[in-house]
Amino acid sequence: MALSALRGAVGFLTRLPVGHDERAWTAFSASPVAAVPVGYLVGACLALPFVAAASAPVALPATVVAVAYLVATYGLTGITHLDGVADCGDAAVVHGDAERRREVLKDTTTGVGAVAAVSLVVAGLALAAVAVAGLAVGEAVAVVVASEVGAKAAMASLAAVADPPHDGLGSALADGSGVGGAVFALVVALPVVGLGWVARDGVIGLLAAGTPVVTGVLVAAVAVSWARSRLGGVSGDVFGATNELARLVGLHVGVIAWTLS
Repeated sequence: MALSALRGAVGFLTRLPVGHDERAWTAFSASPVAAVPVGYLVGACLALPFVAAASAPVALPATVVAVAYLVATYGLTGITHLDGVADCGDAAVVHGDAERRREVLKDTTTGVGAVAAVSLVVAGLALAAVAVAGLAVGEAVAVVVASEVGAKAAMASLAAVADPPHDGLGSALADGSGVGGAVFALVVALPVVGLGWVARDGVIGLLAAGTPVVTGVLVAAVAVSWARSRLGGVSGDVFGATNELARLVGLHVGVIAWTLS
């Protein structure tokens, strides 16, 4: 069952040809915490541009490394979750009650709110990657992997406390485990702080590497609060938006943590 859930998480979170069968999806939806281990895999892949840049015979511009990171990110994970950002962006700016906002979430028309939200996220991600490229290679790897793990911990935490307003992806992922499930997701994510120890021996490295994970859970908490007040509950689009925002904020906070440490 655990292996099937992991396969389902890979299928849901990446474009890899794994875990797209019904059995894997059912197992993953019953155990969304399986998303967290996938964060380690995705994070390791997304750290490769920074490792390659550090190994290059000539210094590559940070902007080139940032573009490579963006291509790797959406090439590996797809734009499904970015679509959640777009839908939530439209819902955030529409006038009306929660029911009206939920109607906008389902609308396939792309509005100004969607364009603005996606533009800000992609631009913010590119700028974060430029900043990460300025770190030492070990620190860069720690930030990228921890941010991805933190984003997946955010999704798993969201699933633990979600109260979907209707049937759909949100209700499929909501496992009803409550705060205990969110804590478990955080526990599964914490080993990533070991990368901080490798990058910079000592407690400072552990703390710096742990900040994107904590940030991810905080982003999930904000997402839950916003979704309940604006949408009447956590929908599938909120899951996707949470993943993208947690990655974005985790990268920026991670760079700040390593810069100040």
